[in-house]
Amino acid sequence: MDAVRLIAAGRHALAQSGAAWDIVGEAWQAQALAQGMGSWLAVTGPPELRSEARGLGEAGGRGCGVIDRAALRGEGSAPEMPPRAARLTGVADVRQALLGLQALLGEVGIALVGVACATDDESLYWQCIESIDAADESSDRVRSLLRRMVVRERGSASGVL
Repeated sequence: MDAVRLIAAGRHALAQSGAAWDIVGEAWQAQALAQGMGSWLAVTGPPELRSEARGLGEAGGRGCGVIDRAALRGEGSAPEMPPRAARLTGVADVRQALLGLQALLGEVGIALVGVACATDDESLYWQCIESIDAADESSDRVRSLLRRMVVRERGSASGVL
């Protein structure tokens, strides 16, 4: 499935999430998608973006690591949820995908702030704080990729590249 469609599915799922741990689960899904997109772009994306894309993949991977997946499953009682990103088959429109991912990561951050402010559960609070930091780092990487794309496009428009 194309990245833009997966991002739209993630944004919809986040908007439908009501329970705190569902929101944290969607944060994990968003980080897995950032990791997948970064890895995909690092291998098959424009050469000028590959180094920065590797950074996005690494940041997304670290973001996945900060989330307690056993807590998401309710103390291990439910099967592990597969990442939506496992269905990623390509990134047809790199700019649209990056803009969508940036929006998703921003929405995840806002939702996590709401959960952190509303909870009395210290474990959930710190899970949210770490996830907010991870979403922010991934968002910084996306922003950097978008800046590189602008530079690349300006260069090719002026005949420099």
